[in-house]
Amino acid sequence: MASWLVFYGGLAALLLAAAWAVRTLNWALWQPRRLERILRSQGLKGSAYRSIRGDVKEIERLNEEAWSKPMPSFSHAVFPRVINYFSRAAETHGKENKVTFHWMGSLPRVLIADPDQTREILANKNGEIGKGKPNYLIRHFLIGVAEHEGEKWAKHRKILNPAFHLEKLKRMLPAFISCCDELVDRWEMMAATGKEVDVWVDLKSFTGDVISRTAFGCNFEEGRKIFQLHDEQALLVSCSLSKSHIPGYKYLPTRINTRVEAIYKEVRDILLSIIRKREESMKSGNAKNDDILGLLLESNLQHRREHGNAGLTTDEVVEECKLLYFAGQDTTSLLLTWTMVVLSMHQDWQERARQEVLRVFGKEKPTFDGLSHLKTVTMILYEVLRLYPPALGFERMVFKTVKIGDVVYPPGVLFFLSVMQMHHDPDYWGKDVEEFNPERFAEGVSKASEKNAFFPFGNGHRVCIGKNFALLEAKLALCLILQHFSFDLSPTYIHAPHTVLTLKPQHGAPIRLRSL
Repeated sequence: MASWLVFYGGLAALLLAAAWAVRTLNWALWQPRRLERILRSQGLKGSAYRSIRGDVKEIERLNEEAWSKPMPSFSHAVFPRVINYFSRAAETHGKENKVTFHWMGSLPRVLIADPDQTREILANKNGEIGKGKPNYLIRHFLIGVAEHEGEKWAKHRKILNPAFHLEKLKRMLPAFISCCDELVDRWEMMAATGKEVDVWVDLKSFTGDVISRTAFGCNFEEGRKIFQLHDEQALLVSCSLSKSHIPGYKYLPTRINTRVEAIYKEVRDILLSIIRKREESMKSGNAKNDDILGLLLESNLQHRREHGNAGLTTDEVVEECKLLYFAGQDTTSLLLTWTMVVLSMHQDWQERARQEVLRVFGKEKPTFDGLSHLKTVTMILYEVLRLYPPALGFERMVFKTVKIGDVVYPPGVLFFLSVMQMHHDPDYWGKDVEEFNPERFAEGVSKASEKNAFFPFGNGHRVCIGKNFALLEAKLALCLILQHFSFDLSPTYIHAPHTVLTLKPQHGAPIRLRSL
C-alpha cells in the first residue's frame, strides 16, 4: 500500500510539474509567437519578440540615454527625449505608419498614434477592450474610477459626478482664491529679495493646498504627508514597473515592494481617519458638505437609499480619495509649471495674456463668469497641454477579438494610445508642430488640427472627470500670477522634460519673478 501511495504521489507531482511547465512555455513562448504571427500577417510592423522581458530593457536604456542630455532651452520638440523608444520606432517603421507594436514582457503592445482609432478604442463599450487588470504596483499606488470597467465604473462615475458639476465648482472658487493669495504673497517676498523660485516645487504645494481645501476641507499642512508619500510612491512605482510583469515578482520581499506596501497602508490609514471624522460629523448634523468629500459621501448616501446597499464601500471611497489627491495635485501643478516655463520663453504671449486678464478683471479678483471670457489664456493652456501633456498616453487591453481600423486584434494584445506622439505629429498639426502657437486653438479644440488629434483629458464617455476642476484652477492661478508678476527663465534653468508616471521637469523649473 505504501509503495502505491508513493507511486501515485510521485505521479501527481510529475503531472503538476508538467502542467506548470506547459503553462510557463505558453506564457513565455507559444502565445507570444502566435500573437506576433497574427499581427504581422495583417501588415503590422514591430520589433521581434525576445523571451520574457521583451523590449522593456531596451526602452529603459534608450530613455535613460535620452534623459542624460538636456534639450536646447527654447525647443518644444520634446517627443524624442521624453519617449525615445517610441520616437525611434516611428523613424524605423516610417512616420506615415501610425500603428506599430513592441513587447512589454510577453505581451505585444500596439502603439496607436492615429486619432480616429484612438477615439474608437476609447469609445468601446462592448467589452472587447478595457483597462485590464491593474499592475500590482499601480493597484497599490492609484486605482479608483480611472481604473474601473463596466457597471462598476458606471456606478462610481454616477456617484462622483455631482461633486464635479460646474455649479458645485463655482462654490469652491473662494477656496481657490485663498490658496492663490497665499502663493502670491510668498512669491512677492521672494521677488523683493531677488531670489529665483523653483515654481514646480511651489506650484505642487499650491495645488496640494487647493485639493486639500476643496476636496477635504483641511489645509495643506494636514494633507502634506499624503503628498510626500504619493511623490515617493510614484518614484518607486516608476523604477520598478519594468520588472513587475515577471510572474511572482510581486511576492518577493524587495526593498521597493516592501516600501510600496508600507506607503499604501499609511496613506489608507490617513484617509480612513479623514473619512470617518466626516461621516461622524454628517451623522451629528455638523458637516457642511460643501467640499468634494462631503459631496461624494452625500451622493453615496443618496445612491444607497435608491439602490439598497449598493453604494461605495469605505475602501472604495478611500481609493477615490487617493485618486483625487494624485490627479488634483500632480496634473494641475504640471500644467501650471509648463505654462510658466513656456510663457517665460515666449514673452510676447505672456504680455498678451496679461493684457487680456487686466482688460477683463483689472486688478480685482477673478470671478467665475469672467474666467469664461479669457480666450487668450484658454488658448495658451490648450497649447501647453498639446506640447507638454501630463499623461503621455492611455493603455488598454483586448479581451475579445475586435477590429480596429483594418486590423483584427486577438485577446491578449495591449494598446498604448500615444497622446504625446499625436500631439507632436506634423501630419495633424502642420509644419509648425514644434512651435508654440496658441492661435491654432482660436476656433476651438475641434478645429485646431487634422482629425482633432487633441487628447490631454482622454475622450468619449471616459473623459477625465476632473477636467473642469483642473482648467478652472489653472485659469484662476494663471490670472493672479499675471496680475502680480512678470517672469522669465533663470540662467540656471535646464530644459529637460522626462517621465515619472507624468511629464515632469527633470531639473526643476527655476524662474525669476518681478512684482508689477
